[in-house]
Amino acid sequence: MTLMTKPGVEPLRIEPEAVEEAAKLLYIRACKVLPDDIKEGFARLDGAETDATAKTILATMIENIGVAERMDNLLCQDTGIPIFNVLIGRNVQVDGWALKEAIARGTARATREHPLRSSVVHPITRKNEHTSCGERVPVINIDFTDAERELRLEMIPKGSGSENGSFLQMLVPADGVAAVKRFVVDRVIQAGGKVCPPTIVGVGIGGTSDLCMHLAKVAATRPLGTRCADAEGAKLEAELTEAVNSLGIGPQGLGGDSTAFAVHVETAATHITMNPVAVNIQCHSARRASATFTPDGIRIGF
Repeated sequence: MTLMTKPGVEPLRIEPEAVEEAAKLLYIRACKVLPDDIKEGFARLDGAETDATAKTILATMIENIGVAERMDNLLCQDTGIPIFNVLIGRNVQVDGWALKEAIARGTARATREHPLRSSVVHPITRKNEHTSCGERVPVINIDFTDAERELRLEMIPKGSGSENGSFLQMLVPADGVAAVKRFVVDRVIQAGGKVCPPTIVGVGIGGTSDLCMHLAKVAATRPLGTRCADAEGAKLEAELTEAVNSLGIGPQGLGGDSTAFAVHVETAATHITMNPVAVNIQCHSARRASATFTPDGIRIGF
């Protein structure tokens, strides 16, 4: 697959071997090193927390992060469902099938060679192949950007504690934004401490049922400090963040002000007779890692 090749411009060629190695390293890195924005989020919550028990729990979480990184150990024993987001820019040449196979090989190598706990099983037999791979797993999402000669590979290990905090409702359009707010707040109350708060609450609004659920996960795994590109969505983020943190659920569900780092919203156009709303929650160990392929080499980051 060659995308938007300009005359006289040498396309960026993505080699499967490089993708495989990157996928392996990103899985391990994501499980061991927490992104800076999440660490800053912890510091912000800790500074604002008024409940003594909640402050103790936050301090324990912060110390756990430090110990894991100092000892080159895992942030959480749950290595999750491996999710890879692939963003392909202009003038990029890549074999799509080879890319998919390379990501799976890298995932299996990370699991076996590190080793990582394989959390992936067959949905009916529950058989574990001990590769963190299976039918349609790793989950691979592909999108396109206007970045010149660049491919970005993002790895997100989505643990089951947070992934079990997933909800979808087809709301009545006439009920308006009040119904959206009520649904989100009710689902956060329902999840309580089971999703290992403080969390990032991802909200998808619009699209179809499947797109809406995907948007909620995109929102839940966005870096802290980013805002919804849609002005109404950004406004709703601020209102919902305040509402969620007034619930008193607190860290690990034991009370306090720090229920969520933030509520993130992503939107899509939808049909005139429906209004899908989805919630996907990311736990306090909001792990991710990325590799950006350019003509100058591969940059590793978050």
